[in-house]
Amino acid sequence: MSDSSRPGSANSNDTFNISESLVPPRELKTAGQSQVSFDGLLQQPLLLKEDLKEGCGGQLWPAGMVLAKYLLRRHQSTLVDKTIVELGAGGGLVGLAIASGCKIGPSPIYITDQSPMLSLMEANIVLNSLSSTVQAAVLDWGEPIPNIIPKHPDIILAADCVYFEPAFPLLISTLHELLGPDSVCYFCFKKRRRADLRFLKIAKKAFQLSEISDDPDAETYKRENIFVYAIRSKLGTNSKNIARC
Repeated sequence: MSDSSRPGSANSNDTFNISESLVPPRELKTAGQSQVSFDGLLQQPLLLKEDLKEGCGGQLWPAGMVLAKYLLRRHQSTLVDKTIVELGAGGGLVGLAIASGCKIGPSPIYITDQSPMLSLMEANIVLNSLSSTVQAAVLDWGEPIPNIIPKHPDIILAADCVYFEPAFPLLISTLHELLGPDSVCYFCFKKRRRADLRFLKIAKKAFQLSEISDDPDAETYKRENIFVYAIRSKLGTNSKNIARC
């Protein structure tokens, strides 16, 4: 879970036209299995296979841990009757944590990523006996949303999806497709370089962004340059139909 990359410095005068690198370096772990309980928020620890042979999404990253812990703490009982989709799920950490520790249903949680991650997502669903509440699916950013995915889901989860700059417009496009007037995306990322702030600048033009303000751990993870936002469509929201940040 450690990450040795250093965020690039930035200030209000930066134009964000040039990034320091397209893919910042990350410290990778060997394949194995992790067990996480999120400081006791889960009664039964979550088991996660980690395997990097298909890409860096195959291991746990700090933003996923932060987002899962926030949702388990603050939205344990507010997700009932919500349709939920996780983007860039990797092994499925956030979606599986929510399925294990929050009140959800009757719709399953859809954890999605590119096709190389599908078998790892499916293996982790089975490993945690969550086949009845979680479904894995392939969703390529920038491509048409598969029919299996709910149209305009109530809740979208995205953790550590900001690390590959050429994918920024694809992610923005997919968020445009998924976000309905009553949708909210809980978006967590670790700022590693100036390009990450460029993504925020683009997202603020396209959507309504508000930084999460009700997380008691916020001051701790902000020191590690990790941030959590609620992203909504500019079409407007109905506060009765979405979980509030």
